[in-house]
Amino acid sequence: MKIACITTSVIPSSSANSIQAMKVVHALKELDQDVHLWLPEFQRGDWQELADVYGLRTPFPVDWLPFTRAFKQYDFSWNAVSQARRWGADVIYTWSLQAALFALQRGRPAVMEFHDFPMGKLGPRLFRGYIRHKNPRLTLCTTRALADGLEEQYGFTFKENQLQIAPNGVELERYQDLPAPEEARRQLGLNDGLTVGYSGHFYPGRGMDVLLALAQGLPQVNFLWMGGRPEDIAPWREKLAQDGLHNVTITGFIPNSRLPLYQAAADILLMPYNRSISGSSGGNIARVINPMKMFDYLASGRAIAASDIPVFHEVLSEKNVCFCEPEDGADWVDKVGRLVQDEKLRARLGAQARQDAAQYTWKRRAQTSLDHLQKLLQ
Repeated sequence: MKIACITTSVIPSSSANSIQAMKVVHALKELDQDVHLWLPEFQRGDWQELADVYGLRTPFPVDWLPFTRAFKQYDFSWNAVSQARRWGADVIYTWSLQAALFALQRGRPAVMEFHDFPMGKLGPRLFRGYIRHKNPRLTLCTTRALADGLEEQYGFTFKENQLQIAPNGVELERYQDLPAPEEARRQLGLNDGLTVGYSGHFYPGRGMDVLLALAQGLPQVNFLWMGGRPEDIAPWREKLAQDGLHNVTITGFIPNSRLPLYQAAADILLMPYNRSISGSSGGNIARVINPMKMFDYLASGRAIAASDIPVFHEVLSEKNVCFCEPEDGADWVDKVGRLVQDEKLRARLGAQARQDAAQYTWKRRAQTSLDHLQKLLQ
């Protein structure tokens, strides 16, 4: 199948939406689909850079198209759909409502991924146009909570054959044969001793205050904060210095190709989200969030401590994670402290996590989409 993929993400970059899009396209390519990716020309990168930043193995063609900022990328979406039609695409796979609607209006089936509710002044109007269109379309929602929320907000019901609940995924092969935490730390030149890790951005709502409380409350433990943009890291480095905390290592951005080894260096991995969470594109995504790190953590086979947020229960349970009260530093110190002391509990949670990760692979997710598409297009 010839699948034209269109995203408005900045690529290459460290944004979660760009990583997710590249993982999806890569999975389709590894399933032997004929894929082509179109991007807005914020910046360019050669294949080797893309492979390093996003942890990719199998090349696929990428085209960057110019756009005019004043047009809010409507011109890009129109031009990308035009190029996809000239290329002979059987289907348009996109994360852009504009591109999905243009594809449907111009006679191409569309696959549209939603990770949040439609945003912007025209988002709701575009969404209504999308769901009313008669041409074949498949909608992917990363959580059931998001699909239910869309139906509630817009007063409609998805047809069963037009909806896929599609949690994000992981490439299990990248997490196989990883070294034990001690050896991973040695390879990376990190401090020896039991280590508690966090990977991801330092955006508001990601639980940075909880991470600080943990470093203060468990001074005997090493903490590894993986990720963050320089402008987000700087105030936290300053805060750690002011508080005299020397048990925290901040790495800055880590290319996805090297992330599994860094995550393997931790004995415990953290998801300390707040009740209100800022996404990489803005807005509060706490009700519907489906973080990619959750699947990385599961595949790593390490014990996980996570905020007890309702939507996480679509994937996590008390069998594979230690739930903690969001924004409650004392509760986190208590429960992570127990994990630090209980090696058997860490091993049990980690083993169950690795087992559960098997159902959440990018290729399995992509194959389900292809199966839906085949039925839609019959």
